[in-house]
Amino acid sequence: MTSLPAQPTPKRLGLVIDLDICVGCHACAVNCKEWNTGGYHAPLTDIKPYDSDPSGVWFNRIHTFEVGLGADSRVVHFPKSCLHCDDAPCVTVCPTGASYKRSDDGIVLVDENMCIGCKLCSWACPYGAREYDGDAGVMKKCTLCIDRIYNENLEEVARVPACVSTCPASARHFGDFNDPKSDVSKLTAERGGFDLMPEQECKPTNKYLPPRPRRDRAEDSPAPIALPKAEGGFLAWVDDLLSR
Repeated sequence: MTSLPAQPTPKRLGLVIDLDICVGCHACAVNCKEWNTGGYHAPLTDIKPYDSDPSGVWFNRIHTFEVGLGADSRVVHFPKSCLHCDDAPCVTVCPTGASYKRSDDGIVLVDENMCIGCKLCSWACPYGAREYDGDAGVMKKCTLCIDRIYNENLEEVARVPACVSTCPASARHFGDFNDPKSDVSKLTAERGGFDLMPEQECKPTNKYLPPRPRRDRAEDSPAPIALPKAEGGFLAWVDDLLSR
């Protein structure tokens, strides 16, 4: 079994995703696929992509929900990928040490040379962030584009994950959560950034910014969309939204 870093990491790199302005265009998923297919994780296999039941390896997935009724209705797009948890169960359950958490920046990675494809990490991850590549016989996942963010051959502005660089609405932000002056730290503090399914106690690094109330909402209108709380978690929150 693999152990997590004994001490807090000097950096805590991750993403902030703004649910208020994500338009659900899937550009983040497509550019992530394009970048990783030609790089570290190649290939990212797609099986029968044009069939009625396609499957494939995608590190970013966007879930879309219609919530509310009438004038109060709205669409919420919820992008999801690996959250690079502080207390990552995918790491501690790995029998070979293929899954590990970097001690310098907190990024969770998979060493495919050590992976035996047992899928224990995918069963342990409460977020469904692990992807099994049937052709390669190994598990794959988001790397925060580690081959971009540390690549000194790229201009500094380009040293961000592919999903961040391609978002047309600027709904995705990348930075160091251990730096209180970073954009991700400021956004989380100012907008009430929250953890996905905090009841799982995985301490995810990535944060979500809640949708803002409608600007044209009357004082006697229904309350703004509630955010997921510890009790029940994300799935219960979605069930509640869909039942309104």
